[in-house]
Amino acid sequence: MPDRAPQPVDRQLPTEEARDLISLVREIAQREIAPYAAEEEDAGRFPRELFGLLSESGLLGLPYDSEHGGGDQPYEVYLQVLEELAAARLTVGLGVSVHSLACHALATYGTKEQQVEHLPAMLGGGLLGAYCLSEPSSGSDAASLRTRAVRDGDDWVINGTKAWITHGGIADFYTVMARTGGEGSRGITAFLVPGDAEGLSGAAPEKKMGMKGSPTAQVHFDGVRVPDSRRLGEEGQGFAIALSALDSGRLGIAACAIGVAQAALDEAVAYATSRRQFGRPIADFQGLRFMLADMATRIEAGRALYLSAARLRDAGRPFSKQAAMAKLLCTDNAMQVTTDAVQILGGYGYTADFPAERYMREAKVLQIVEGTNQIQRMVIARHLAGPESR
Repeated sequence: MPDRAPQPVDRQLPTEEARDLISLVREIAQREIAPYAAEEEDAGRFPRELFGLLSESGLLGLPYDSEHGGGDQPYEVYLQVLEELAAARLTVGLGVSVHSLACHALATYGTKEQQVEHLPAMLGGGLLGAYCLSEPSSGSDAASLRTRAVRDGDDWVINGTKAWITHGGIADFYTVMARTGGEGSRGITAFLVPGDAEGLSGAAPEKKMGMKGSPTAQVHFDGVRVPDSRRLGEEGQGFAIALSALDSGRLGIAACAIGVAQAALDEAVAYATSRRQFGRPIADFQGLRFMLADMATRIEAGRALYLSAARLRDAGRPFSKQAAMAKLLCTDNAMQVTTDAVQILGGYGYTADFPAERYMREAKVLQIVEGTNQIQRMVIARHLAGPESR
């Protein structure tokens, strides 16, 4: 086994508070996450207690206002926290990203009354969120969703099925996009649905190639009744709210991808400097040295791009194109870096005795979630050349 400990990423952070925050995250990751990651992923165990610790430590509400229990951290800092968590275990990093995504609609579009009532528990009260947009027949074509909410007095009654929901069946609250009007994107409204609502149920988790500890499941809404006070934004505004959340969420996926890639590089360097063949470490051979150099360059390029997009967001400037670029580049790079890590470890890389194969399996899903990389290319192209001709 490699005995060379990875060096912490040398981060450019804007404040001393941010440096202290990263130190706290690294301590939690090294003590509470990384030592158990392989065993718990293999067993398919979700670390629910750990998310309680993350909530108590203020890590589930970092990019939101302290007025409601958030951490007042810029996205530039929040994303680097996600990267550190994902490097220790993707189930945790992605879980925090999805939770933050689920809080976005209320934090950004909710009324003051709604925010005061719900946000403190969501951001720092131990609750875990899920985001419900995709359905069995509407993934990339999200505007064609069929889950419907019908007005009944002061309530809405929701019926339908959501698919590919991270934390599906175990979340304490769901941000749900449902059709309240006609066809297309303008007929969709957002709702905040409690996880224990009558008629809400989660299906058995999907059997996935990676991230086995993170439950991904269909969520069924069978006559789920929610009061109009849990409608987020205006009627028909739901799709715009969903896209706004996804712009930010894609940056979360990009940061998680770089975290996984960094973990894979650290493993590859440790192995290559300790494994000896032909009387010397295999890291002495130019072929492997060049692979390591390319892996490190891909990681640095991805990190720089997602941080650049985050700084645009923090400055209140448009960042949708850059978010799509970051998601595309970081996840494609993570797939290449983790594949190369397996190659460097050779036969050992193909076994579960080393984490390289897990990183490779996990990287694949990041090219798919929150908009496939083909969708990201469409988004980028529309910013460059305008909408496609019909």
